[in-house]
Amino acid sequence: LLSDILLSLDDKYLYFSCWLHGDVRQYDISDPAHPKLVSQVFLGGQVSNENLEVIEDKELKEPSEPVILKGKRLYGAPQMLQLSLDGKRLYGGWIVKLDVDTEHGGMKLDPDFLEHMGSSDAEICNFST
Repeated sequence: LLSDILLSLDDKYLYFSCWLHGDVRQYDISDPAHPKLVSQVFLGGQVSNENLEVIEDKELKEPSEPVILKGKRLYGAPQMLQLSLDGKRLYGGWIVKLDVDTEHGGMKLDPDFLEHMGSSDAEICNFST
């Protein structure tokens, strides 16, 4: 389930936030007729290895590990994305930061960056429990 889509300012990359899988995907669209998935970062989501067994999913090979940043567990997935003007930082959801390789493609979660306004782990999510 896509919850946001974002195009880089140079029109090279297209970013998708996938709510159920809990991932952000980066596609190289420099050849629009042949988009290529170049990076994928899992941030939580409804599909994790601790709460269900995936029987068949053509895009998800195996459920992801739970993600913990600054001692807080992330639930859900990014609902909105915002790319910095230089294209090197992608912010989303609870306000996490993905460092972006704009030359070769690729993304990496910054383990030291989490902006969280709630008072409990259960509030670090984008859905009602």
